[in-house]
Amino acid sequence: MGISVTINGQNYDLDVPTDTPLLWVIRDNLKLTGTKFGCGLAQCGACTVHMAGQPIRSCVTPISAVAGQQIQTIEGIESKAATAIQSAWEKLEVPQCGYCQSGQIMAATALLASNASPSDADIDAAMNGNICRCATYVRIKSAIKDAAKQLQDGGSNA
Repeated sequence: MGISVTINGQNYDLDVPTDTPLLWVIRDNLKLTGTKFGCGLAQCGACTVHMAGQPIRSCVTPISAVAGQQIQTIEGIESKAATAIQSAWEKLEVPQCGYCQSGQIMAATALLASNASPSDADIDAAMNGNICRCATYVRIKSAIKDAAKQLQDGGSNA
């Protein structure tokens, strides 16, 4: 029996074991490789995707838990917050190795979608558990602040 899920706006009926982690369905079955495997324990954030707009760790989320849900991966985020985050990421040269970036961007986008003017504490809480091996945390926080300013200015700061 198949499991129905919507990923990046496209409906899929998947014939996979119900305990298959969402990450492997995204990467192996759907060939969307922007979402990364980091630790497999939901500790690093590299596998972050959105379910109904909220960040979740796809490495520990069984496909059965997302049946009938709307899932977005890094390949499918299209919102003002996502555009502002991606613009700020480039402007402030956040990535170094880039491995964690899709998870970082997914977490930051979810934050700005729900809070267009986050405080430092809000940013710290939203990004907690998203590990950057290259330690670009200062640039990540600056990029989130820049993106928030873009949103507040109506995108004129891009």
